[in-house]
Amino acid sequence: MVRQDPSLGRNWYVIHTYSGYEDAVKKAIEQRIESMGMQEYIFEVIVPKEKVAVVKAGKQQVVEKNLFPGYVLVNMIVTDASWFVVRNTPNVTGFVGSGNTPVPVLPEEFGVIKRRIGAAEPTTEIKLEINDLVTIKEGPFVNYEGLISEVNKAKGKVTVMVSIFDRETPVELDFNQVVKKI
Repeated sequence: MVRQDPSLGRNWYVIHTYSGYEDAVKKAIEQRIESMGMQEYIFEVIVPKEKVAVVKAGKQQVVEKNLFPGYVLVNMIVTDASWFVVRNTPNVTGFVGSGNTPVPVLPEEFGVIKRRIGAAEPTTEIKLEINDLVTIKEGPFVNYEGLISEVNKAKGKVTVMVSIFDRETPVELDFNQVVKKI
């Protein structure tokens, strides 16, 4: 058997899985790499995730959320054998590409994904928009109503225009200090 240069033809590929099985597929592929001796052809398997701040039961929590539900990234050299190992892993429905030919992820696309999964600061999941009518639920302006004039997702803050003495005043609040009026 002729050894192939490991850098020759090595690319990131996207495989499609059943949604919710991404971590199980990652583990299964890693086990198959080990048991079938494919370390020279399949190098890394990742499930792209990012940290997201969400509010549950009135408290902010940081959770990991799949960037691409139903997809897993594999760094590999495509040969008949490596393709077979990945393609026949349980819960894998196929490679993303045309027909039976996997299409590699462009390096600049992978760079964007890598930056998102490597971000230390969680992004904040805010379902509030400018001009939404909200009620303030805590702080010195509790029970006041106002319109959102600004949303800062990076800081998890909203600016609400509150009428105080018949004058519109901007009040900056954490996004979990307000509740959207329906």
